[in-house]
Amino acid sequence: MGKLPLWVGCGAGFSGDRIDAAIPVVDTLRKREGQRTLIFETLAERTLALAQIARRANPDKGYEPLLDLFLPPILGACLEHRIAIVSNFGQANPAGAARRIAELARQAGLRAPRIAVVTGDDLTARPDSAHVLAQAGLTHRGELLSANAYLGAEPIAAALRDGADIVVTGRVADPSLVVGPALAHYGWDAGDWARLGPATMAGHLLECGSQVSGGYFADPGYKEVPDLAHVGFPIARIDADGACEIGKAEGTGGVVDRRTVTEQLLYEVHDPAAYLTPDVVADISHARIAETGPNTVALSGVRGHARPPTLKVNAYYEGGWLAEAEISYGGPRAESRARLAADVVRARLGDQVRLRVDLIGVLSILADDRGSLLAQHPDGGARDVRLRLAATFLRREDAEALTREVNALYCCGPAGGGGVRSAIRPRLETRSGYVDRDLVPASYEIYQ
Repeated sequence: MGKLPLWVGCGAGFSGDRIDAAIPVVDTLRKREGQRTLIFETLAERTLALAQIARRANPDKGYEPLLDLFLPPILGACLEHRIAIVSNFGQANPAGAARRIAELARQAGLRAPRIAVVTGDDLTARPDSAHVLAQAGLTHRGELLSANAYLGAEPIAAALRDGADIVVTGRVADPSLVVGPALAHYGWDAGDWARLGPATMAGHLLECGSQVSGGYFADPGYKEVPDLAHVGFPIARIDADGACEIGKAEGTGGVVDRRTVTEQLLYEVHDPAAYLTPDVVADISHARIAETGPNTVALSGVRGHARPPTLKVNAYYEGGWLAEAEISYGGPRAESRARLAADVVRARLGDQVRLRVDLIGVLSILADDRGSLLAQHPDGGARDVRLRLAATFLRREDAEALTREVNALYCCGPAGGGGVRSAIRPRLETRSGYVDRDLVPASYEIYQ
């Protein structure tokens, strides 16, 4: 009791986020009294799949590709002011990320940070991986590339208690990046559901970066957001009971109000009374959201229930190749010519290829992979159309047939096509299952 509060700021909400967003967050955190932590949330299912591909190509890679841009602007200030950094930018290679962070500190002439690497999520590294995956119902004929369990906050908390300046994880649940520092700071028991529930939702508000401070919220003429070009990233004060007050970095654009917090609170939540995480089942059915000042909102009334007995597992398998190609048509009857071009390519590839057809700007966001909606959608006479064709193939040489056929439209018609661009990429298939948490022990190692 009587402990100073915990302040947690977010420097990134996804891999590819703005590289300068953390600077004003750190500048604000250093002025706060209490324990300060900066999180970077850079890992989604798709991101981890791409990281696995990168690690296959180069065993030294597979961690967050923007690491060299995210950390140098703030690393010195965090080490000087004892602002802990917790992030899942280890992705498919947490140890590789730790090595690179140590090198970045050395190059900058900083003291050597104490870096902890959370282990246990990579099930393929275990000799009994086949047994564990079978328990999760994950069997597949294709080549298994990786399988990762969603870990919780406990190893993060243990590493922080051990004096880690930086904690690098692979696959942990996004809110656990915040719950871990709260566990470490307040000394909560890992079964204190009443506190873990609200702390988890504090993490949920922070995990997507500027979504809660106006970024994904903005909709001109309907939901106005000031100075969106300089939108500030969020900072939360988490109290001893797990409740939080959320704001944003000082001197930045954006807005934090009841509306932005409500949207983010409900984001990706299927059952408001049972938001499942590895740490707790959070219940927001009685949550209260109150504006407490300019750009500050308090969240209270969140409940917590006993955590699930299982952990989610994502497994990635080789999935062949994705080929996609685009070509533009403009002027009178542009849409008709784009539709004809799609028919030509479909006829050339044959019925065995399931071709996705997008008329970008006309029918793409609400289209479908079988192209059936295109036939139901009448020609609207659009004069500016970008045609995108895509399909998956088991063999790369078959994928190349699609890109060749689209390129051939230049002269083989219809008229007026131009600006062809194409790409062929390896594809991963993702399958999910659940495994008894006792089969997935998690820990951490101090990088030496």
